Amino acid sequence: MNPKYTPLFQSYTLNNGVVVKNRLVVAPMTHWASNADGSISESERRFLQNRFEGFGMFIAAATLVSPEGKAFGGQPEAIGMEDLPNLKEVAQIAHEQGAKAVLQLHHGGTKAMADLLEGADKVAPSDDEAGGSRALTDQEIRALIEAFARAAELALEAGFDGVEIHGANGYLIQQFVSAQSNRRSDEWGGSLANRLRFPLAVVDAVDAVRRKHNRPDFILGYRFSPEEGGDNGLTMQDTFALIDAMVQKPLQYLHVSLWDFYKKARRGADTNLTRIEQIHQRIGGKLPLIGVGNLFSAEQILAAYQTGWAEFIALGKTVLLNPDLAELIESGREAEIVCELDPDKADRYRIPERLWQQCQMELAYLPPVKGSKNWQPVDI
Repeated sequence: MNPKYTPLFQSYTLNNGVVVKNRLVVAPMTHWASNADGSISESERRFLQNRFEGFGMFIAAATLVSPEGKAFGGQPEAIGMEDLPNLKEVAQIAHEQGAKAVLQLHHGGTKAMADLLEGADKVAPSDDEAGGSRALTDQEIRALIEAFARAAELALEAGFDGVEIHGANGYLIQQFVSAQSNRRSDEWGGSLANRLRFPLAVVDAVDAVRRKHNRPDFILGYRFSPEEGGDNGLTMQDTFALIDAMVQKPLQYLHVSLWDFYKKARRGADTNLTRIEQIHQRIGGKLPLIGVGNLFSAEQILAAYQTGWAEFIALGKTVLLNPDLAELIESGREAEIVCELDPDKADRYRIPERLWQQCQMELAYLPPVKGSKNWQPVDI
């Protein structure tokens, strides 16, 4: 290995004593590859096998905790005991590659897809005519908190090393935090403190699961998006309040969702500084931060880590392009890392068919395609 990349391969001990062997994390990647019932498919197995050898941590694709929250075709599920064999297999695949296995727990809220819900209502914190969703009742909110806890228990029983609560990208948990989507007047909405009540209750419920099983080593992380558009969308000040609350909880890490690692804040903070450096400063060393955002080459990954703004670097698109990414860096072959998708090399990428179609149709959310003239990053 080129010695300059050594820092990426230093271990890190989480606050519950768990050692992560290096600073490289496989970001949660929607693969559209599970079967219709959420079970693991052959194409999903092929996609996961030998893709994250050498990584310290693998965060699995957004996994559904309750049927009415399904936001993707081919989404994996952690709803009932019938899902346990599939979850066990994913955890085993990760462990065979030497990575800590973390299951991301997800509910789409108003971003669920009506044609996948088999007649169930789309639900959200508040009525959303544009999204076709109705407001959750208090009883339903409490049931969803238990659904996240049940999914965490399934992950624990399946052999995962932990779970990540998906509070980012405009899905249900973020919908509760945002004044733009949460217009409730009960204890679950209104003030920022009330809007934070749902994510904090989910964290508490998941923590109760590991305490019930006497598993302090079970990792608990939380992912969030720092800002939204719109007059009432999330600002950095909202995110700072979220961070202040989360660092008081028994979490092992926070994970910021960014399209661009170096994107500057838009409002509610110093707009001359990046979002991630201000987030890291706000955390103040109380928890490690996972950073992410359009990092492809070994040089880019190292440069992001050396900013000191994140203890871990999560990688998604470049893992799609390079199934042997960590190995290439560790073996001194970083020059072989490819940074754009070649449509003629589908066999190398082992990308499931539906994901491959997305690569062709939604260039903004996936790796640059070789020869494409219209690929542009999205400001999120």
